[in-house]
Amino acid sequence: MTTDQKIWANSGDSHLMEPHDIFRENLPPRFADRMPRGVLDEDGQFETISVDGQEFRRKVPFAKRPMVDPETGRGVFERAPGSNDMRLRIKDLNQEGVWGELVYTSIGMWMHSMRDPLLMLAGCEVINDWAIEYQRFSSRYVCTAMIPTLSLETALSEVERSADMGFKIAMLPTSPTLAGPNWNKDDWHPLWALLAETGMHVGFHAGSDPHEADTFNGTYHRGPGGHLLNYYEASYHMQLAAAKLVASGVFERHPTLKCVVSEGGATWVPFMADRLDEAYRQHVNQVWPKFNRLPSEYLFENVYASFQHDRSAPQALVAMGYRNVCWGSDYPHLEGTFGHTQETLHGLVDNLTAAQRDRILKGAFQELFPHVPPPPEDGTEPPEGGA
Repeated sequence: MTTDQKIWANSGDSHLMEPHDIFRENLPPRFADRMPRGVLDEDGQFETISVDGQEFRRKVPFAKRPMVDPETGRGVFERAPGSNDMRLRIKDLNQEGVWGELVYTSIGMWMHSMRDPLLMLAGCEVINDWAIEYQRFSSRYVCTAMIPTLSLETALSEVERSADMGFKIAMLPTSPTLAGPNWNKDDWHPLWALLAETGMHVGFHAGSDPHEADTFNGTYHRGPGGHLLNYYEASYHMQLAAAKLVASGVFERHPTLKCVVSEGGATWVPFMADRLDEAYRQHVNQVWPKFNRLPSEYLFENVYASFQHDRSAPQALVAMGYRNVCWGSDYPHLEGTFGHTQETLHGLVDNLTAAQRDRILKGAFQELFPHVPPPPEDGTEPPEGGA
């Protein structure tokens, strides 16, 4: 492949940018006032996130000064032209060579720090009602359904509703709550059974863990190296969530259920497979539940990992035999590849075989979401409309 030939890829990690008034337009004030919202300081250096009566203050992770939104008077950062427009977004994707997208929310990820189950359900319903319109507009958008996990009842209710609406994947936080039973507990058996029954997959994304304002303080780690440690730890939470599903036998009971771990790299999967197999073989008397196969087989078959810039990620497939590697653009977030997607893709896959390249950029995604039409051939332009 020549370095000037256009590469087409599916994205296993993209985002929607919720309208600033999405909750106020759809909920009574007593509910809307408690929904997640972010406000930038005047100098654009810090942001305060308000969630259900809590406030989380963090340093803004971008080096740009904000512009002023003429409608809201608040600071906003420059983003891709199609950030908030489902039609312009298609143009951005065509320009970058991105075809299908697995699309998560943005401010909605803070929903997992709520403390009121019915309030969380109301917020998830609002976001899902809005997000499904993207998916109805174009089959290239695969939107994740926000699932409220503060109670099993609300989770099951929204899975049923979102499946009926046409969602193909449920976004879950890396831990369901701060204090309740975690994903490996029997309490969640009905959730996995319902997801498998409806054909919906599970999506875990970095930064979706629940937080308490009293212990947040903008970071997990402070001092020298704090930011690097925080960034690394965000990936670890997702890895552990996937391991809980494997180790507790979720995929043994529901072999058709798939899990996507987005924006967390891919080379951790073969390493985790080795560690889980080692424990299963060498400590079998202490392992429960027992499986019909090794943990690595469930991990390699049921877990998909999306990476962005990681140079090592393709080697998880090439050298380590893990086929469920999927690239992701992180569009339209500023740390994503918008504006340099083609340069990034060529740097990652030009040295791979055609089969390896197609699996990472197209095949793994199409396996999960076969309803999405295939991308154009490399080097070609999309059909008229591109949707």
